[in-house]
Amino acid sequence: MKDSLPPGSTIGVLGGGQLGRMLTIASRRMGYRVLSWIGGPDTGPAGLADEVIEEPFDSADALALFLEKADVATVEFENIPLSLLEAVEGAIPLYPGSGAIATCQHREREKAFLSQNAFPCAHFHVIDSAPALASALPQLPTSGGILKTAEFGYDGKGQLPVSSTDSADSVWSRFDAPRAVLEEKINLAGELSVLVVRDLSGKIVTYDPVENIHRDHILDISRVPACLPEEVAQQAREVATGIAEALDYVGILAVEFFLSQSGDLLVNEMAPRPHNSGHHTIDACETSQFEQQLRCLIGAKPGSTRLHSPTMMLNLLGDVWGDADGKPPWDEILALPGSHLHLYGKAEARRGRKMGHVTFTGADADSVLATQTRAREILKIPELADH
Repeated sequence: MKDSLPPGSTIGVLGGGQLGRMLTIASRRMGYRVLSWIGGPDTGPAGLADEVIEEPFDSADALALFLEKADVATVEFENIPLSLLEAVEGAIPLYPGSGAIATCQHREREKAFLSQNAFPCAHFHVIDSAPALASALPQLPTSGGILKTAEFGYDGKGQLPVSSTDSADSVWSRFDAPRAVLEEKINLAGELSVLVVRDLSGKIVTYDPVENIHRDHILDISRVPACLPEEVAQQAREVATGIAEALDYVGILAVEFFLSQSGDLLVNEMAPRPHNSGHHTIDACETSQFEQQLRCLIGAKPGSTRLHSPTMMLNLLGDVWGDADGKPPWDEILALPGSHLHLYGKAEARRGRKMGHVTFTGADADSVLATQTRAREILKIPELADH
């Protein structure tokens, strides 16, 4: 695609969750149509698209319709069959490309890519059998390790803590996957992420690093500016930029990091799409991560990533609905200063399911933190000791 796509063109999105919904909002604001192929029944978020294809991802008819109507394609969820990505890419532009998505969607390929390109990551072993696990377990540090499925893992799913003294036969028999990655467990001082944007010409911009705090393996809050030493923030930017270049990436890429107690910065994983930890960009930055994704798709230059106010993003899980008999007090949340409510339109609230988020902005970090704390009290979300 040498020339930029004009408004009125159709953006093809593979996936049907909230990330596609927010890309649709950005696209329609700028005059673009959205065709979402979601691979199954719509649970709510995809409904904002101009057209939704609910057929399975292995449907030849659905593929033909998608390719007929879409001018360019992207993903809002990385676990799309590689064969489908390659088929789309063979007919219309796909950003990011199938190779980059394939690397990020598979932990074994991801770890191999990081290791081969000298990007810092936790020590790991590829496991495909109980004997392979038996050989690797004794090499774990005293802190132990995490056994992770090679494919289809997110929000802590497909992960099992292990120690060097565990029975490999017992662990492998409980682990429901043919291949896995065994990583050493890191003694964490913190977790952070960097969103990097790379356009068709290779121009790169990065957002300010985001400090992330998780609860039950799901992102709970993100904070910007992050409470990090400047040298750590700069190293994170440089590594994220290097990864985007090594992948020949086009679009927005999220790189998640562990910061160890010893001060080492290690890449945890990459997401070839907008990211939960980048939702603050909608309300607190000059250009949102979703507009950046669209800009890359249509051949435009990246927008400014300037942060115009301190911010915190609070995830809203289905627990909030359950604890409020299905009727959370949104009026009280909206009465808080600098609050911005985003609900994803999902039909059913389940515990642990991401249903929305609230972004808080303010004149300074202390006031934003105080507002976030009050919101947790209103919504009965447990406060974190580490804030």
